[in-house]
This record gives sequence, C-alpha cells and structure tokens, in this order.
Amino acid sequence: MKKILSIFCLVISLVACNNKVDQGKMTLNGNTKNFTSSKVFLEQLHFDGTQAELKDSAVISNGSFSIGTRSSQEGFFRLRFNDMEQGFLFIGDAATIQFTADAKQLNLEGPSFSSPANASLKQFIKYNDSLGKQLQLEANALNQMQQQSVAPTDSAFIAAQSNFNSLKEGLAKYCLQYSDTTKSPVLALFTCTAAPVGMEGFEIPMNKLVKRFPDNKDIAMALAFLKKVMSKDLQKPTAESGPSGQVSIGSMAPDITMNDVNDQPFSLSSLRSKFVLVDFWASWCSPCRMENPNVVAAYNKYKDKNFTVLGVSLDKNKEAWVKAIQDDNLTWNHISDLKFWSSAAVGLYGFDGIPFNVLVNPEGKIIATGLRGDDLLNKLEEVLK
Repeated sequence: MKKILSIFCLVISLVACNNKVDQGKMTLNGNTKNFTSSKVFLEQLHFDGTQAELKDSAVISNGSFSIGTRSSQEGFFRLRFNDMEQGFLFIGDAATIQFTADAKQLNLEGPSFSSPANASLKQFIKYNDSLGKQLQLEANALNQMQQQSVAPTDSAFIAAQSNFNSLKEGLAKYCLQYSDTTKSPVLALFTCTAAPVGMEGFEIPMNKLVKRFPDNKDIAMALAFLKKVMSKDLQKPTAESGPSGQVSIGSMAPDITMNDVNDQPFSLSSLRSKFVLVDFWASWCSPCRMENPNVVAAYNKYKDKNFTVLGVSLDKNKEAWVKAIQDDNLTWNHISDLKFWSSAAVGLYGFDGIPFNVLVNPEGKIIATGLRGDDLLNKLEEVLK
C-alpha cells in the first residue's frame, strides 16, 4: 500500500477548466518563467505499485511547451523537468489543460493546472498540509515528553497523546469524506489513499470506490493490488528474494553500507543482534514526513528493548536531508548515498515507493515489511514482549 501512497511522496502544486477526457488526445500546454530546464517529461502514475510510465517529452522554448498523450479516461500524471528532482502532479480530466508556473514561486499557491479536478486537488492538498503540520507539532510535543522521561500516565502526556490521536483521526476522516464526495475518480482514489490509516483501513473505502466508478481501471487495479498486498500468501516465509530484487519475509536482509550524516560509512550489518526497522524515506516525501511521528513513537517506546531504527534516505540534497532529521527528531542512525531514485537501496530491496520499511530480527532475517502506524507498534509489541 505504501507503493500506492508512494506517488504522494513529491512537492505538489496544483489549480483550476472544464471538458471531460473522451477517447482521444489530452494536451498539456505549459507557460513557465525562471526555469532553467530545457526539457520536460509527461509520466503517467498508477495506483498498483508499478513504475511511472513515460508518455511524452517536449523541448521548452522561451518558457513554453506542449506535451500530451492519448487517454480514454481520467489519469494521474506527473510533469517532470529534466533538471529538477521533484515533479508536478495533476489529473488529466480535460482534453486541454493549461499549466503555468514561476520557478520563483514553487509553493501551493504557485503552479496551476487549469481544470476542475486539479482545482479540487489543490484545495485538498492545502488543507491536508495544514492538518499535517498540526499533527507534526503534536508529535514533536509527545517526542519531547518521551525524551524527558515523562510517564505515560502523566496528565500532560495523556492530553498530548489525546490531541495527537484526535488530529490523526480528523485527518483520516477528512481524506475519506473527500473521497466519498468528489466527482473525479482519480481524485477520489488519491484522497482515499492519503488517509493516515492502517492497510486494513483502506479496504472498505476502496470497495466503495469500485461501486461508484465501476469502469475505472485505476481504481480496479488499486483494489486488486491492495488485496494482493494483504493476502496471506505474501506473509508466508520464504528463503529467497522476490522477483526483480524484491525482498521477502524470511529472507536475509541485504546489507547496506552508505555514508552517515558525518560522511562516515555505516552498515546495516553493524546493528546485528538487534531488531532493526530499516526505514526508507526522504525529506521531500510528504507521506514519509507524516509517518515519521509514528516511527519516533515506536523508537522511543522500544529503544531500550533491543530495538533500533536505521534511516535510509533517497535524498539528493544533504542539507535538506539533515534538516529533516533534525526537524522531525529522528534520533537514530541515518545513511544515504544521496542518489535519489538511483540509490543502491532501491535495487537491493526492490521497492518503488516510499515510505517503505522492513523489520529485521537479530539474526538478520526480514520478519515484516511495510509497517505503518498502529501496524508497526503492534508488530513490535508482538516480537519484543
């Protein structure tokens, strides 16, 4: 499911046209300022864990370009500039969409895609971002109390925990209600999968989407992918790695050696004899940053019970990586080769979306993957009791 959510791990700036996409060409006309990029790429993103699909490319001339693809229904796309790590996500809900952006104003109010679904998506992102920041503040407060050894029974700790849980539940409710009411199938799927709930929490909302949009291929594929991930077959131990380098439960965790924040080599194998959550993330990944409070809570609760975390970042900018570690109070070991999606970790562990993690036992075997939210705490309680 984290792979479904992995498409949310980008800097997003979106806005406001009409016309639904019929069978035929969808064209995106761009008008940009202050960009140094010479080329732009159009990629279609899917909700079933598959890689982004390149649809078209275009040369930027005097800030303008035209790019497009043939589409029989709404799709979810990424506009990626050749010299930028991040891209701009948009919904292809119109035959012609205008994109405007100024490189000096790359925030939620800046870049604009002119169609109804994208205007709604921007509205959702802005409010979701606001709630996410509040959630992060509460998580930081809880983390500080835990570092100060405030007892869980203390009234201040109980109040902070209650505020955090209330905000998290409110964010999940907002995402799922938005999914229930939007007319756009892609937006409905996007907002549904943005809800901070455990994997099992997506099953009922996704089934509802299939009934509302029975002809939408992305929704059908996303539900099938969810069921596959949740199937018991994937939980059976195996002694071998999965296809294309993907690791499996029961296999030995591939060793990773990369530089830490002090430019010193550090290896996963140096943590042998401990339970280790190998956490793949990045400073630019919004779902990763939203999940960090849960990882912090788990670390603080079990760090004295033979458990630790190893953060493996897909960052490219060291300054941004180190700042995110400090801002999110991630007080465990961190490593990165600063190669973005070309990181050696991607090939070793076979994931194509973040956040993603594997739980490794003291013998070096993987005993769980993709633990988020309560699933992480429940698993640690099970193995560390």
